[in-house]
Amino acid sequence: MAQSKLDEVVSLAKRRGFVFPAGEIYGGTRSAWDYGPLGVALKDNIKREWWRSMVVTRGDVVGVDTSIILPTPVWVASGHVAVFNDPLVECLNCHKRQRSDKLEESYAEKHGDKLPENGMADIACPDCGTRGKWTEPRDFNMMLRTHLGPVEDENSLHYLRPETAQGIFVDFKNVMTSSRKKPPFGIANMGKSFRNEITPGNFIFRTREFEQMEMEFFVKPGEDEAWHQYWIDARTQWYLDLGVKPENLRHYEHPKEKLAHYSKRTVDIEYKFGFQGSDWGELEGVANRTDFDLSAHAKHSGEDLSYFNQATGEKYVPYVIEPAAGLTRSLMCFLVDAYDVDEAPNTKGGVDKRTVLHLDPRLAPVKAAVLPLSKKPDLQNVAQKLAADLRQNEWMIDYDEAGAIGRRYRREDEIGTPLCVTVDFDTLDDQAVTIRERDTMKQERVSLDKVADYIAERIGEKRVSVPQMPVEMGGEAWPDSVHIAEAGGLY
Repeated sequence: MAQSKLDEVVSLAKRRGFVFPAGEIYGGTRSAWDYGPLGVALKDNIKREWWRSMVVTRGDVVGVDTSIILPTPVWVASGHVAVFNDPLVECLNCHKRQRSDKLEESYAEKHGDKLPENGMADIACPDCGTRGKWTEPRDFNMMLRTHLGPVEDENSLHYLRPETAQGIFVDFKNVMTSSRKKPPFGIANMGKSFRNEITPGNFIFRTREFEQMEMEFFVKPGEDEAWHQYWIDARTQWYLDLGVKPENLRHYEHPKEKLAHYSKRTVDIEYKFGFQGSDWGELEGVANRTDFDLSAHAKHSGEDLSYFNQATGEKYVPYVIEPAAGLTRSLMCFLVDAYDVDEAPNTKGGVDKRTVLHLDPRLAPVKAAVLPLSKKPDLQNVAQKLAADLRQNEWMIDYDEAGAIGRRYRREDEIGTPLCVTVDFDTLDDQAVTIRERDTMKQERVSLDKVADYIAERIGEKRVSVPQMPVEMGGEAWPDSVHIAEAGGLY
């Protein structure tokens, strides 16, 4: 049976050092992953692009880095202790546990958005295939507990954060005062979060330890709906700008009856991963959290978390718009979207299959590879010096002298390296090299002293100009490309 595209991407990721199973020599841990040299570089590039887009290129967003471990009262105030639960059912045949809501969603997707008439009685177990043999649902709290200090009691109980957002809310007053910001403004945060997921799986899509890229944008009540739509469009454009195909993205509007306890409206940006049983998966959620969080923390802490506008005399608790992206899900999305198998000419006059990652150059872990045509010392010396010089531009540069040149091209193609620089025998005479482009496979002769400029131009820090505020407040309109498909129709 032929592998699916997703299976091929997972195989490539493990083989080339993007992602490894954690603790593999001891049998590993289910759905726990380590990121190898290429995975770390890709993650770092994604984080850099997100930070540039959300913080560096804006004047209305600042950054924080908040603690993973927070006091229990934070999670009591946020509602996580009481309601951060998933409905859990157990198959009476194989005794595997599943989330009942996810089983129902998967059923509906297969049956034209129609929910099962007889509830769980119509649903088969995805592990053993037994239909309708389930226990009654029970709530399962997904927060991971720990104790600080020598004594394990209620006073030492803390939680590993299930999201980075709450650290932002409890720092709201400190940040607003120290940064001299006023609404509308945002606070961005990146870092690890932890959830005791019932059914982790689908490679790195759902894991118990993961990284988030979240921003809380504080606005005046009444302006929240315009800002919410603005951030839905802004975050959609970010993925499109980095090369994700529009046909692989869609918006999913959460039904009112399924909204989280804090949400007025939530729209997910979903990607077509091609999972078994359900093609689509959430890439990022953009939620209108109203004033729920600041009001809850003000009530429980006794701190005044309102904003007073001295110019107008208005005092209000800001509403919050939250674009919350998963870093590891973004990495998976970029890998799946970039993966391709096409044909390339070989030295015998025929063609070979080649695997290639069409990653945007800004995301590519390795920016260029330097390849001496042979292992002769004269060529090695020139190639090694060129590679060392290029690294001074803070680019990751591969140096590879092993095997036929075509084989070396293939190795670079399948990790997404945009450019290959070949040092050949003519280089010793004309002081020039041949540069091959990944996607077109076109080659161009370039003078040695122009190589750095040539690479910089082609992997350049290109940027799409984006509106800085909603149209309703004087901002420019977004390009039509942000209006991608919605689950069940056009958005």
